Amino acid sequence: MSELTHLDAEGNARMVDVGAKAVTRRVAVASGRIVMSAQAREAIRQGTVQKGDVLATARVAGIMAAKRTGELIPLCHPLGLDSVAIDFAWESDALRVTATAAISAKTGIEMEAITASCVALMTIYDMAKAIDKGMVIDAVRLIAKDGGKSGRWRAAGFEDFEP
Repeated sequence: MSELTHLDAEGNARMVDVGAKAVTRRVAVASGRIVMSAQAREAIRQGTVQKGDVLATARVAGIMAAKRTGELIPLCHPLGLDSVAIDFAWESDALRVTATAAISAKTGIEMEAITASCVALMTIYDMAKAIDKGMVIDAVRLIAKDGGKSGRWRAAGFEDFEP
């Protein structure tokens, strides 16, 4: 079991010691989407959701979540992020959320990007659920990461993606 970095030789959970690692520039991008009714899409686009500006609130929620990932995911290191950006793209039946997180550090920030995407999506659901309780959050995944020991990685279908 010792080949798994979050387990010690006896199989106990541990936080990885990154003390000897080099500081490198690291960027991670995660994306997900929320499928919703035409009525919910239109209300969000037009800014008529009763709870307020859905996209602005989701953007702030995603950024805040990225900053707190070390508190939410038990074995993640708490990190002082250099930047977090949350972007939105309308699809035919859904809204896509893409989170980009960057840092110069000794450990990666994939979890921060994924957490930011998830919380932004959940915020959209929370703010628009009065219009459409059947919204579905799906396809949350890491799509790209750069930096660190493993270098450049892209998900299938995103080989040419540049954050």
